[in-house]
Amino acid sequence: MSTPRPLHAEDKRSPAAAEAMARFHPEVVRAVSTAVERDAVVVVGMAQNPFVKKVRALLTEANIPFTYLEYGSYFGQWKERLAVKMWSGWPTFPQVFVKGALIGGHDDTRKALEDGSLRARLGQ
Repeated sequence: MSTPRPLHAEDKRSPAAAEAMARFHPEVVRAVSTAVERDAVVVVGMAQNPFVKKVRALLTEANIPFTYLEYGSYFGQWKERLAVKMWSGWPTFPQVFVKGALIGGHDDTRKALEDGSLRARLGQ
């Protein structure tokens, strides 16, 4: 099984840094990468984070099905979340992916729902 490529287009990391990052919790990165490739909408989050709960509520209210992947809380699994952050290039949670592209977090998702760009990306 190959290691998922970083999500961001221009990878300016040194080969040694890229290799070290690829070895950091590859099972987590592989699970997220697989879900992002497979499912139309994916939310990656953590327990106890109010913005994760808000973005899930926004998508539910908009009747947009999504896959939710949760990695720990403020009290655990920070290394797994760090691996996801390094892969995506996004520093916070939630991380919302639509049709394989990271659209951002709560505020970005709310704006995309309001302006119709999220539904347009889904072909709705």
